[in-house]
Amino acid sequence: MTLTQLRYLIAIVDAGLNITQAAEHVHATQSGLSKQLKQLEDRLGMLLFVRRGRSLETLTQDGQAIVERARRILAEADNIRAYAANQRGDTHGVLNIVTTHTQARFVLPPALGQIRRAFPSLSLRLEPAGDGEVMQRLAAGEADLALLSSTGTPPDGGLAVPLFRWSRKVLVPREHPLASAGIAPSLADLAAWPLVSYESSLRPDSSLQRALAREGLRAEIAVTARDADLIKTYVQAGMGVGLLAEMALAADGEPGFSVLPAPAPLRECTAWAVLPSGRVARHYTLELIAALAPWLDRHDLRRAASGVLTPKWPSPPAWPATKPQKSSD
Repeated sequence: MTLTQLRYLIAIVDAGLNITQAAEHVHATQSGLSKQLKQLEDRLGMLLFVRRGRSLETLTQDGQAIVERARRILAEADNIRAYAANQRGDTHGVLNIVTTHTQARFVLPPALGQIRRAFPSLSLRLEPAGDGEVMQRLAAGEADLALLSSTGTPPDGGLAVPLFRWSRKVLVPREHPLASAGIAPSLADLAAWPLVSYESSLRPDSSLQRALAREGLRAEIAVTARDADLIKTYVQAGMGVGLLAEMALAADGEPGFSVLPAPAPLRECTAWAVLPSGRVARHYTLELIAALAPWLDRHDLRRAASGVLTPKWPSPPAWPATKPQKSSD
């Protein structure tokens, strides 16, 4: 039994028992993958799949138990490789990041540029996703780092490191009635207009929907999008009042728009970096977190990532995030 055979087994399962897709994923031929699977079954002395002709129909009961253990073995093998690479100072590798479109577009570019200069042999793979998908992809092993935001407790499923706090803003054309007041609208005022916001606003557990429910209000979500630039486009087209993250707005204002504070019930959000549980983080991954949150103690960050420290992170600063100044006391 070899790690390659176990990796092929997992590839088949993750491809929905489609040998063609599994072979493409592991860069093998279908015949080579099938041969390795047969050798593994022969070595174990049991069938791992129920077959119908030449097709795989489902995992056997033994196959289910072995796949579960194979995942743990492969994860530990990856950890050993990551640990060894860190110890020998290897800067080669691939950093897979899953994050929201807002973080990818407006937060990550300077930090990724800094990391790329520090680690020129590093390949960066950035995959924007919806709010509800980010942690799912991290849990599925599709990423080394997740970046997302929440208004409540830290995200579950890994080591969550706070990066910065941010608020939402209301975006309207300058001639809009809300613009004339020049102050934050109440939640009731906001709910009186069709809204253009992120697609997560449709979820019953979203902070917007929870805030509306607390005040007994309902709002029409006219248009949703993952991309903040699309929200601006549809606000400009008169589709509704925009509600979006402050990072997505230009510091010197948005031409043709009025930008207002969001209603007070829409609480401040915290941006988080999340490392997957049970995985050894490469040094460049931790350096990216440090680039996004330079006020964090790097030593504490590494110890927390290694599992030898239960972190007590300092309160993160507000966006735009800058390193806090030391007190003169």
